[in-house]
This record gives sequence, C-alpha cells and structure tokens, in this order.
Amino acid sequence: MTQAARNVFVASRLPKRAGVSGWVATLAPRTPQSTLNGSVIADVAIIGGGFAGLSAARRISRLDPTARVAVLEAGIVGEGPAGANSGFIIDLPHEVSSDGFSGESAARFRQSVLIQRSAIALATEMATENGWGKNVFDPCGRYSVAISAEGDKHLEDYAQQLSKMGEDHRLLRTREIGAVTGSPVYTSGLFTPGTVIVQPAAYIRGVADCLKKPVTLYERTPALSFERLGTGWLVKTPQGSVQAAKIIMANNGHAESFGFFRGRLLHVFTYASLTEAFDPSRLSGERKWAATPALPMGTTVRRISTGTGTGTESWCAPATAIIRASQSATPRSSEPAASTTASSPNAFPPLAASGCSIAGPVRWRSHAIMCRHSVRSSVAYSRHAAATALEHRTRRHQGSRLRS
Repeated sequence: MTQAARNVFVASRLPKRAGVSGWVATLAPRTPQSTLNGSVIADVAIIGGGFAGLSAARRISRLDPTARVAVLEAGIVGEGPAGANSGFIIDLPHEVSSDGFSGESAARFRQSVLIQRSAIALATEMATENGWGKNVFDPCGRYSVAISAEGDKHLEDYAQQLSKMGEDHRLLRTREIGAVTGSPVYTSGLFTPGTVIVQPAAYIRGVADCLKKPVTLYERTPALSFERLGTGWLVKTPQGSVQAAKIIMANNGHAESFGFFRGRLLHVFTYASLTEAFDPSRLSGERKWAATPALPMGTTVRRISTGTGTGTESWCAPATAIIRASQSATPRSSEPAASTTASSPNAFPPLAASGCSIAGPVRWRSHAIMCRHSVRSSVAYSRHAAATALEHRTRRHQGSRLRS
C-alpha cells in the first residue's frame, strides 16, 4: 500500500439501524441535534456518538474547557448499540473463575477495578450534576447468579478472591436469592454493591444533552472518509466536513469499515425480547434487581421500573420489567421467565423477538417484563471505562481505538 493510500480512509459501509430498542420505546421521541452542514474546524473530531465517543468528549472538555470537539454520530443518539444493551456499569471484573490468585493477577484485578470505577465516577458526576433519578442511574449493585453446582463453585471461588482483595460482597444461598428474584431456578447468588444500573437509552441521551460548547454533537452525520490534511485530518460527511488536529475513532467494529483490523474483528449480533406489562403480584421477589450469570455463557436478567409513558403508549406507574441476556438465540428451559410463566400460556408475551422492537402502539397494564440480550453487553461499559483513560492521550495521538 502506498503512503498516499494509507493517508486516506474511506468507509466501505455505514451503520444500519436494526429497529427500535425496547429502552428507546419507553421514552418520548428524541429531537436530534443538528446535522453537520458545511465545514467546521475542531481540535478533536470524534467518530461515534455512543458511550466511548460521548464520554471521551466530556473528558476532553473537563481537561481543557477551551478544546473544540466535534462528535459525529451516524444516527440518532441512543438508537444504536448504546441504547440497546443490558444497562450495567460494572466495577468488578466479570471473571469468576479462580485458577490461583497470584500477585500478577491481583495487580491486574486492581488495575481493572481502578479503570472501571473511574468510569463510574465520571458517570456519577454527570448524574449528580444533571439530577438524573434512579430510573436513569441507580447505584444499586448487582447479583451474580448460578443455576448449577458448577456456577455455585464459581461464585464461592470469586467470593474468596473478593475477600482477599478487601472487596465488599455477600453470598446468598438458594432461598435468599429466590427471595430477591422471585424465581426458584437460582441455586446461589453473590451480591456486590459497586455496580450502577442504568436505563441505557435515557443515560446516553443524558450524556449527549449535557455536553457544553465548544463541544458540538452532530447527529445523523456519518463519517464517510477521513484523510491527512497537513499536520491534521479532514473528515468528510454527506453534507459537510470537519478539519481537526486529532481524531478519536469510537465507532466500535465499524473501524473495520475504514480498513482497520480487517480479518481480525468478530462482529457479534445478539437479540432481546420485551414482554408486556404484568401485575406484580404474579411474580414475587423484589420489584427491582439486576443479575449477571456466574458462568460466562449464562443469562443476564433485570427486573426494572419503566415509569409512565405518554402518547400512543399508555403506561401505568410503576411498571416493572425483566431483561434477559444470552449469546444463544435459543431460550434455556431454566430461565426465570420460563419457570414463572409455565402455568399460564399467555403470561408475559414478548412484544417482539428481535432487538426489543415494538412495531406499533402498545398498551400496558401496570407491570411488565423486559428483554433478552448478550452477556457481552456489559463490555460496552468497559469501553466506557476505557474512554476515561484517554485523557491527555487524545492530544498525543492522531487516533485512539477501542476494542470491538
């Protein structure tokens, strides 16, 4: 490849909207910010308006309030992956196996926790500044849950690791975790208090809307190409361009669309389901909780409040929902919804099987169950954590990449 070719990067494809996320469907329609029309000059151009891109924009503005930042979002904020994940900002590593806990692994553990808690601190700062309620940002902690002896052993080993590291936690036996979830399927649980649970679409909208000048967000403005221009870069969009000294690529797997990491990225697609509202008396346990699986390929579950809606979607507050996550599109017979609905064939019917989509107006009664997604969803928040680590590196590098 010639030097000239390496200085020009053209997108081979653009992000496509898969449908309406269930999280987005519970909110009022968003009025997007302006599309870029014409040419602008910035110190930093950020390609991608999801967790990483918007967090990086905020972090840069905190480090240098005079920095001109242009964020280019191909669609509307919240309608991409950032608004369709499970909504966990997790402070502790996911890994719960224990193959010895050497000094090196303990150091990695501490480093991981430091980065992830830095992300939580950034998010907490925004939530406090903007008065976000617990329906958007809830520092309620999470449960890791097991459904087998193998999972129980993982949780016990992990609890021992947490004890060695001085981390607060609580092991729950079958009856205790059943009292939380209302389901007999779980054999044990491990509660850790540091996780924050968010309504991801509302959260990412909030991040976008709290950015202040000279940070500018352009929605419905995909980056079509970028190329070297003197000592900086020129990013071209359908109706304009950004001339910037630095570029941050925060577009996840779409970095490959610009020619980076070809043959090295694996694009993972996972799906969710959203049920209609239900009477909370039909499911015992706490009204709001969040759980991740003890084993890596398990199922993530949430029971949430959806609040009150307006317009064609009629909601009675407080509504309750459950989000379920798995890398497999095939339901497992041991999942909580299966155990709670087996006696009633019409209980908790899904609104849609793909991507939490809602095809039209939906009228809910008083309570609900929500969604199936991927265990990889929480990785989005690890990327969110990584964005906080950019700091001054955004000024030292011509581009920063985040893992797919």
